[in-house]
Amino acid sequence: MWSDPDTRERLLAGLVDKGFGRGPLAEMQKIIDAQDSDCTTCWPTWHLHPSQSADGCAAAAKAAAANDLTDKQRAFVDFVLAQHVSQGVDELDQEKLGPLLKLRYKSAIADALAELGKPGQVRRVFVGFQKHLYSREVRAT
Repeated sequence: MWSDPDTRERLLAGLVDKGFGRGPLAEMQKIIDAQDSDCTTCWPTWHLHPSQSADGCAAAAKAAAANDLTDKQRAFVDFVLAQHVSQGVDELDQEKLGPLLKLRYKSAIADALAELGKPGQVRRVFVGFQKHLYSREVRAT
């Protein structure tokens, strides 16, 4: 669920509905010494060490996704991952795709589409690399 922006959003909304929002999640990260991890909610399920940083997972995900992307798509994914590492997991939300494209391509969406492909393909790239970011193999490295 965590690897797809849509299901991640629904999961977080469901946790908020049950009284377990961002504050309690941040406390859980402190308790399990995972402040640099954005995978707090999936760690108990996977039984993996939670302290792998977002930076470490980003590097592993880049390598895992590299074969599926063009050079220009890889450059965009690298940019998104850098934003994710510096700003947090919210940068990977579906609603951030447009603002990230504008930021990366200096508000020239036509340039972004010329480099990355049609809108559907851009979305697939954005969502697709996240599957690598949160895969068990990446988290275990």
